[in-house]
Formats: sequence, C-alpha cells, structure tokens
Amino acid sequence: VQLVESGGGLAQSGGSLRLSCVASGFTFGLRAMGGFRQAPGKEREFVAAISTGGVNTIYADSVKDRFTISRDNAKNTLYLQMNSLKPEDTEIYYCARGYTSKRSNYDYWGQGTQVTVSS
Repeated sequence: VQLVESGGGLAQSGGSLRLSCVASGFTFGLRAMGGFRQAPGKEREFVAAISTGGVNTIYADSVKDRFTISRDNAKNTLYLQMNSLKPEDTEIYYCARGYTSKRSNYDYWGQGTQVTVSS
C-alpha cells in the first residue's frame, strides 16, 4: 500500500489550494479515505473523510464550508480542495486509508505535504 500526496505549498490568506493523494497497492474504490493534519508539537487532527463511492462525507468543524473532500476512483486519487484559507490552516496534511474521524480507524498514511498560509 502506498499513498502519495502532492499539491501543498504557499498560499495567501483567503486563497485556495488543492491537495491530491494517489493510492496504489489496494483496490482504492473499495476503501473509505480520510485526511488529517498536524502542526509542530500538536496532535494529528482529523480534517475530512469520504465513503467508498464519494456520496458520504464528514468534516471537522474547523474546515466545514471551506474544504471539500472528493475522490476519483478511476484515477485512484483522493482530493482535498481548500478554499478561504487561513493562517491557522498552516500544517502538514496527510491522506490515510480508513473511515470516520477516529485516527485509530486508519491503517495506512501518506508522507504528508506542507501547507503554509501567509497572512
């Protein structure tokens, strides 16, 4: 199993970024997926999750109405569209295989991609 994130970088406050996570080594369309983030010295926190078919999604309150998680099962790719970015969104973002908001429900993780939002 391999999860490879991309799309991180520097954005201005109020700007947008789209993160991608390409999966391999398993049948992507049969597994729910999620995204987490972590700032230095803090716990890794849940951001969003999506069901196998992409119909059901859940979000952390801190990103609701700003971030959108989606997936393209034909491309084995998970996306996180981040709009109205804030400086407090500056963290390392991870995709992971699993379900719900509980970190222990996830078994494989990507290497992470840094997102930095300037004020």
